[in-house]
Amino acid sequence: MATKQQFNSFQELLSGSDVPVLVDFFATWCGPCQMMAPILEQVNAQMQGRIKVVKIDTDKYPRLASEYGIQALPTLVLFKNGKPVNRIEGVVSGPQLVQHLRTLV
Repeated sequence: MATKQQFNSFQELLSGSDVPVLVDFFATWCGPCQMMAPILEQVNAQMQGRIKVVKIDTDKYPRLASEYGIQALPTLVLFKNGKPVNRIEGVVSGPQLVQHLRTLV
């Protein structure tokens, strides 16, 4: 269970970032989440300096998942200035994700 301090740290991470933050809500047992992991590494490398990618394990931080209404895994949520502005559920290809993110950042 996420503690209040951990939750505050997440909020500080979001609001303190000078670039949009793409949060990957995932679980270690989730097959589609495992498929997204290398895609997100590739996207992070391609968009370095334009976004920050953060992974949140929903089994370790269920309070965060609940707070943001995460009901499917994987779910990617893009935050700008600490606020969620876009959400993608399920597996997407690297090129599709990069193209989508470039329209938002």
